[in-house]
Amino acid sequence: MSRRRGGIHSDEHAGFDRPRRRSRPRTKQRPDYSDAPVGLVTTVDRGRFRVLLLNETYEPVGPLVTTTKARSLGRKSVIVGDRVRLDGDVSGAEGTLARIVEVLERTTVLRRTADDDDPFERPVVANADQLVIVTALADPPPRTGMIDRILVAGYDAGLDPLLCLTKADLASPDELIGAYAPLGVPVVVTEPGADLTPLRTLLADKVSVLVGHSGVGKSTLVNALIPGIDRATGDVNVVTGRGRHTSTSAIALELPDHGGWVVDTPGVRSFGLSHITPADVLKAFPDLVGFTSDCPRGCAHDDEATDCALDDAWRNGDVPRARIESFRRMISARKLPHEM
Repeated sequence: MSRRRGGIHSDEHAGFDRPRRRSRPRTKQRPDYSDAPVGLVTTVDRGRFRVLLLNETYEPVGPLVTTTKARSLGRKSVIVGDRVRLDGDVSGAEGTLARIVEVLERTTVLRRTADDDDPFERPVVANADQLVIVTALADPPPRTGMIDRILVAGYDAGLDPLLCLTKADLASPDELIGAYAPLGVPVVVTEPGADLTPLRTLLADKVSVLVGHSGVGKSTLVNALIPGIDRATGDVNVVTGRGRHTSTSAIALELPDHGGWVVDTPGVRSFGLSHITPADVLKAFPDLVGFTSDCPRGCAHDDEATDCALDDAWRNGDVPRARIESFRRMISARKLPHEM
């Protein structure tokens, strides 16, 4: 029994009883957003997302809506190329803010890691069809190790690769074309002021993500493909031979006339592949998969592998040796320094 003396409880424990529940218990029923409008994430900037409204067949109908991510999505990342459902004001009017409440299933995801010891994948772009590796033939010089690494990431993502060689007025493309011919990678060569019809044809009706070193001319290409877009361009440092980062975030842009989209990404100086295994690379070479069934358990299929069945495949004339050497170059790309 508790008695008050001078306004003080005589029972010293009386004030520590569990408080009564004052709020209603949370319901487990979640809101249904199945009829919510769908949009395409075109850019991400400091927690804000620009989303273009789409119709039922995922064609753009506008407008561009500024959004934030709903708390219910937790740590789930939202990246450029995602198709999302929106709640709130989707008018796109100045000062309005909608919420991304659902991320629709992705068909592809291009990923990288910060370095080869990093266990965390960084998704770069979602729902792309084609990976366009942009590299200059000079100023800065081509780095085949970086090209190979980006190519491996593209194979892992299930993207069709395309090698775009810029600044052909400064150097010949023949050596690089020969290096990637056994892989069956299409190559398009450009130079300042050149007719871009061959490139436009390869980009038509596809979602293509442009990746490459800083200073290789990605933003210059985008400006030529989409007149008036005015993406910032930069020069190459004459001492280091490296370009200056001019694009600070990825952005999805619709191509005029021919259809399709390009995603311009910031220039990269490293491309970690810790999330990719030799088995992941092998999936991109279906003509070689059957031969590896005769390999010893744990075979890495690289140049150091003992009794690898791929060696018998080229000796017997079943597969061109250049094809296997190119595959092994992709395997070895995972071991090269991630910064080049």
